[in-house]
Amino acid sequence: MIDKLNEAYEKFQAEIETLSAQANVLSLKSSYLGKKGAVSEILKSLKDATPEERKEIGPKANEIKQEIEKLVAKKLSDIELAQINEKLSKNKIDITFTDAVKAKNNNHGGFHPRTLVQQEVEDIFLSMGFEVLDGPHIETEFYNFEALNIPGDHPARDMQDTFWFKDEKSPEGNKHLLRTHTSTIQVRGMQSRKPPFRFIAPGTVFRCERTDASHEMVFQQLEGMMVGKDISVSNLIYFMKEILTEIFKKDVEVRLRPGYFPFVEPGFELDIKCQVCSGKGCSVCKQVGWVELLPCGMVHPNVLRAGGIDPEEYNGFAFGLGLDRLVMMKYGIDDIRHLQSGDLRFNSQFKEY
Repeated sequence: MIDKLNEAYEKFQAEIETLSAQANVLSLKSSYLGKKGAVSEILKSLKDATPEERKEIGPKANEIKQEIEKLVAKKLSDIELAQINEKLSKNKIDITFTDAVKAKNNNHGGFHPRTLVQQEVEDIFLSMGFEVLDGPHIETEFYNFEALNIPGDHPARDMQDTFWFKDEKSPEGNKHLLRTHTSTIQVRGMQSRKPPFRFIAPGTVFRCERTDASHEMVFQQLEGMMVGKDISVSNLIYFMKEILTEIFKKDVEVRLRPGYFPFVEPGFELDIKCQVCSGKGCSVCKQVGWVELLPCGMVHPNVLRAGGIDPEEYNGFAFGLGLDRLVMMKYGIDDIRHLQSGDLRFNSQFKEY
C-alpha cells in the first residue's frame, strides 16, 4: 500500500507540473484528496492491514496529503504571480509616489467578508467542474418569471416584492424589473449550452423587503444548475453536503424538508443548524435553531423547455444559496445589516485576508 501511495504522489507531481490554470489545479487536488480521490481509494483497503502495517501506513498517508497540499498551494501562488506579472507587463503605468509613500500609519484596504466567501465558494465549484456565469441586473418578465414557470397569474409572484420600471415594454412584450433572483442567469445559461453542463450564477438581487437582522432589500445569491441524463435527488444532496463541508471545514448538521418553488419539482428546503447560536435560538434563526440556506430541487420540465432543452431526454437539479446568510453563519455575524453598512470598524476585521 505504501508503494501505491508513493506511486500516486509521483504521478501527482508529474501532472501538476503541466497545469497552468488554477481551476485545473483545484480539480487535480480533488481527484487525489477528495472522498473518491486516488489517495482515498488506496486507503480504503487500510481496514485489511495489520495493526503494525497501519502504524506505518497512517503517517505515510498523512505525509503525502500534506505534501500534495503544499504543492497545490505553491502552484496556485505561482500561477497567480505569473498572471499578475503578465498584466503588469501589458498595462505598465508610471506613477510617481511623493509624500504619500513616506506618510506614516497608511491604512490599507481588505476584502469584504462576502467577497471572501464568494471567492471560496466559486473555487469549490470550479474544482467540481462547474462554470461561473454572470447576467444583467435589469431583466424582463420572461427571464425573471415566465421562463421559470411563473406566468402572470401565478400566485408565486406575490411571494416576491418586486422593483418594477415604469418603461416601455421590451421587444418581447415584457416589462423590465430589477431581478429578484439569479435564476435568470440559469435560463440564459441553458439557452446558450447543450447538455450535459453544470454552472453556478452568483450575483446581486433586489426585493422590496422590510429589513431586519436576517433580511435586506439588496443581497447576494448564488444559484446553480446541473443538467444531464439520469440525475437524481441523491446527486443533489451529495453536492450540497460537500459544498457545506468544504466551506465550514467540518461536517455541518443539515435537514431536508419539502418546499414549494415553481421552477423545481420536487422542491426542498435544505436548512443548516444555526452557526451563530449553535442551534440554541437567536435573532438570526428566529429562535428556532435552524436557518434556511439552500432551497433546491429537480428542475421543472417547463423550465427546461424554456431553456431549449428536451425534458424527455434530460433532467437535472437546481439550487439557490444565500451568500449573505452563509457569510453570517461562517463568521458568526448576528445582523445582516452589517454587511451593507460600510462601517470601517466592521470591515477592518477582515483586512488580514
